[in-house]
Amino acid sequence: MLVLAGCVQPAIAPNINAAAARVLDRLGISLIVAPESGCCGAVSQHTSAPADALNFARRNIDAWWLHLDAGVEAIVMTASGCGVQVKEYGYYLRNDPAYAAKAERVAAAVRDIAEILRNENLAKLKPSAPAKIAFQSPCTLQHGQKLGGVVEEILQKVGFALTAVPDGHLCCGSAGTYSILHPILSRRLRRNKLDALTQNRPNVIATANIGCLTHLQASTDLPVRHWIELLAD
Repeated sequence: MLVLAGCVQPAIAPNINAAAARVLDRLGISLIVAPESGCCGAVSQHTSAPADALNFARRNIDAWWLHLDAGVEAIVMTASGCGVQVKEYGYYLRNDPAYAAKAERVAAAVRDIAEILRNENLAKLKPSAPAKIAFQSPCTLQHGQKLGGVVEEILQKVGFALTAVPDGHLCCGSAGTYSILHPILSRRLRRNKLDALTQNRPNVIATANIGCLTHLQASTDLPVRHWIELLAD
């Protein structure tokens, strides 16, 4: 399977994709990176630069195309914000005669890492000392990709204890560039989210998106990690 390296995540948290590779390798799945691929285009899309976002999409499609023809089974996303963007490539490029069909094929091959693991035998991933986890489900995962509850089920299946998180459907305030462009409201949302996440005294906060992870970690002493890192450990 291919994995998107992205732009923000490899700079801030390179261990996430490394953790995903270790977990999938344990399950007999190899991850490869197409070096020509890069930013998914979400940041440009968020900041009213759709032409730039389309150029990022075309570059990624070109980078992945030969791999798809060679039999790559999926394009794995470890950042849910990137996942929701790339799953929409077919829509964004629907009027591009050179890329419309390719974009549809690429979008159809995209899977969040949770979509891969929920179909695998996870017996090899049982933790020796399972932590008590509060899971923050990013908006791009539960609302954008409609994968609410999937990560939670995986974590519980392998033996982690999940705490209750009130109002789990609400945004943490990161929301792509929202935390930069609307800092006052963003910080209010973060305070509310952290109150909900910590009220049942977890050992760690887990999430599925680099934006949420960095936004939450900036305002708590509790470790905030991508859930795939917990499985890798």
